[in-house]
Amino acid sequence: MTAVPRRRMVPAYLATGGRSRPGTAGFDRLTVLFADRTEPPRELEPEHQRLWELLRPGALTVVEAAAHLCLPVSATVFLAADLVEAGCLRARAPIPRAQQTDRSIVERLLVGLRALR
Repeated sequence: MTAVPRRRMVPAYLATGGRSRPGTAGFDRLTVLFADRTEPPRELEPEHQRLWELLRPGALTVVEAAAHLCLPVSATVFLAADLVEAGCLRARAPIPRAQQTDRSIVERLLVGLRALR
């Protein structure tokens, strides 16, 4: 039987510095984060540094970053907001869901493609 990795329990108030709201508004759990610099920023808290290092090779959503860091999503939002304000990370809104395609258009397209044979 394989051992399940234990999640490190970090109280959210430690990662958030006791704040109740992040400085940057508009963060969602599906907000995409990516590193804006190639060099590590100086004088960061350890949790901020871990988040920046995690995002340096590519982009992740807030919820994916939280899972990798073993932190609550709410605490990761605070860390990401701090790094965005410092210019170390960039964030973009999640890609919106695609709208349903009208079935009649698809059926007409299929009829037209069959007529090309």
